[in-house]
Amino acid sequence: MKTLFKTFAVLLIISICYSCNNDDDDTTIETNTIVDVAVNNELTSLVAAVTKADLAATLSGPGPFTVLAPTNAAFDEFLSANNFSSLDDVPNDLLTQILLNHVVDGNLQSTDLSTGYANTKATSYASGNPMSIHINTNEGVKFNGISSVAIPNVTADNGTVHVVDKVIGLPTIVTFAIADPNFSILVQALTREDSYTYVNTLSASTTPAPFTVFAPIDNAFANLLAELNLNALEDIPTAVLTSTLNTHVVAEANVLDSDLTDNMSISTLGGSLTGNITGGATLTDSQARVSNIIATNVQANNGVIHAIDKVLLE
Repeated sequence: MKTLFKTFAVLLIISICYSCNNDDDDTTIETNTIVDVAVNNELTSLVAAVTKADLAATLSGPGPFTVLAPTNAAFDEFLSANNFSSLDDVPNDLLTQILLNHVVDGNLQSTDLSTGYANTKATSYASGNPMSIHINTNEGVKFNGISSVAIPNVTADNGTVHVVDKVIGLPTIVTFAIADPNFSILVQALTREDSYTYVNTLSASTTPAPFTVFAPIDNAFANLLAELNLNALEDIPTAVLTSTLNTHVVAEANVLDSDLTDNMSISTLGGSLTGNITGGATLTDSQARVSNIIATNVQANNGVIHAIDKVLLE
């Protein structure tokens, strides 16, 4: 009888284990990754682009990621503006970098965003470093001055999706100058009728790119006008404005803050500056005027911007 009982017990355990294994086989684990969110919300162009660029596995990974997901209409507009008939016409390497320019590490809800810069998963052609993205939360949320959040905080298992109304192209030096309200007077100077060629030059991705731009903030220009006893930007003579703008641009170099050293000679389009880092990063012009570098390493695809608090002169 004991032998019979033991045999029955063993068979019962085997039966239970087999049943459990079958239950496991029949169970489907529901996922809600960022890719699932795109599929389930009919962001078909984004899904097609991610598939073409072979990024589905990456965006289904553990993350966490914050993804700025363009609408179908945003992709249509992007294709039309860049003379592409369809996504198939977009070179894969370009498409990959554009998509990665919509991805930020971390799980950022709209309340976590603040005005300033973050890094995306895209890499700059100029340096191989992570690309910067400008975030402006003054009126809603806008990225690089062109793309606004239409639907915020769509939760995924591996991050957060914010649906945006424009595809965010790879930024140039000019992109960030226009997007950042701290540089509004600099933009006026760059686009003044007698200096408009700067916009074309600083948008270029070929020689003389990459550029390093030491960008004066608005208060720096206001102080310059007072220093020169002028009332407005329009009062600066063309030759002075040209030489001044040239003094803030280094061609064919992507100079990061980590590249600066004491007594470093920096050759710009308008002459030579002296860089120093002891006691804080500074630039000194030929007239011994000293400007503090107050923000660094805003990385564009064709160069890098550092914000400064004094306009430098030749």
